[in-house]
Amino acid sequence: MRVPRQVGEVRGEHTHSEPAAPVAPRVRPVVQRASVRGQILDALRAALVAGDLRPGEVYSAPVLGERFGVSATPVREAMQQLALEGAVEVVPNRGFRVVERGARELAELAEVRALLEVPVMLRLARTVPAEHWAELRPLAEATVRAAASGCRATYAESDRRFHRAVLSLAGNAQLVQIAEDLHRRAQWPLVGGARGVRARADLLADAHEHTALLDALVARDLDVVRALVGEHFAGAGVVG
Repeated sequence: MRVPRQVGEVRGEHTHSEPAAPVAPRVRPVVQRASVRGQILDALRAALVAGDLRPGEVYSAPVLGERFGVSATPVREAMQQLALEGAVEVVPNRGFRVVERGARELAELAEVRALLEVPVMLRLARTVPAEHWAELRPLAEATVRAAASGCRATYAESDRRFHRAVLSLAGNAQLVQIAEDLHRRAQWPLVGGARGVRARADLLADAHEHTALLDALVARDLDVVRALVGEHFAGAGVVG
């Protein structure tokens, strides 16, 4: 990703017998610093999920800046945000090390997500009309297409979008924000995570659980909802 450069002023030519053309006001850059930082943060998050930034490796802001075509400053700021989220840790005078995660941490995240989201989904299953669940069907189907691509980063974003839409029906913005943070953390790959054909098969299995969940929510089958959500979180090591 290369950030557009600022467009300079254009000078108009004139003779001494002609009045000078008015100087156009300086045009502000379309992409402001905060926007650049946000774009880099999104790119780094995608690289983490895809495994392009490998657990245990140290990456410097200048080197990553060259990779993304920007200065080191927005990269460093984005990495500081990832450090706050627990994805990387600061290595003085060297850069940032991608955190190595084990199965225990992933299991703990799955447990917390289940404690938070299962009761909410059961309540929604009792109260939300079937037609509202039908509106989420395109999002569930989009996760299946994303899984078929085999791209973990593409699937991760689609997966979060579906879960966010479901939880948004509860009308609790704080719940959605906390669940989103936990979900994102659960998508970071483990050391030596699955790759290739097996990884794609896992993504597809995970995605098809979304459509099965919608069917259970429409039917208000609470036992199936509870079982599907629990199974979904138990397999969160896929990407979410």
